Amino acid sequence: MIELKKVRKNYGSKVALRDVDLLLPRGEIVGLFGENGAGKTTLMKCILGLLPYDGSITLDGAPITPNNISQISFATSEHSFFPGLSPKSHRDFYREHFPKFSDTRFEGLMDFFELPKNKPLKHFSVGQKNQFEVILSLCQGADYIIMDEPFAGNDVFNREDFYKVLLGILEPNETILLSTHLIEEVSSFIGRAVLIHRGEIIGDVSTLDLEESGSSLIDFVKNTYNYRSDRVSKTLEALTGKKE
Repeated sequence: MIELKKVRKNYGSKVALRDVDLLLPRGEIVGLFGENGAGKTTLMKCILGLLPYDGSITLDGAPITPNNISQISFATSEHSFFPGLSPKSHRDFYREHFPKFSDTRFEGLMDFFELPKNKPLKHFSVGQKNQFEVILSLCQGADYIIMDEPFAGNDVFNREDFYKVLLGILEPNETILLSTHLIEEVSSFIGRAVLIHRGEIIGDVSTLDLEESGSSLIDFVKNTYNYRSDRVSKTLEALTGKKE
């Protein structure tokens, strides 16, 4: 289990995370939702130790250090691979550094996305780079897979098919924390939704509870964020003088 207790992060005078408490047990697929600048990426980077923070983040009760960081993998649209190397070279590198690296997943997902294995990644399209980033995160052998907007540049058919493949290959002990703006698209894929706003967790619900209550994920998000359905009509009226 990854546990965050009173995690705080400031960028100068700007508060990025404010006393965040969060539990991420094994075997969950968790969606992390929030507007741009809400703190999603900052939270993920704090878990990975890429940013200094105040508070406590532990993995199975222990601090996250070089001794256990291999239990966490990261897929980011900022990319964390070596652009001059090919996928095949990355596979060899990961094999050497991660004993639980899965060749079966690597070969299967490379075939699924139809990615070339010997072409340097700097010559890949943005969508292909993001696909490969996801492949590496899933093949590392980590128990916790953190994904920050991993589907940018991918068409809807690739994304929908990938969700199905991912659900089919995940082991019971693997946990995914997924940050995305594609709320409706992932609503049937995730099992839990965590909402962050201005650095604070303002909602945390299981999709099963939402289903049993007759509410949709998008409705839960809108209600939690106090979404104003009249904002479009009011803006158009102010700009054009016409009422909708």
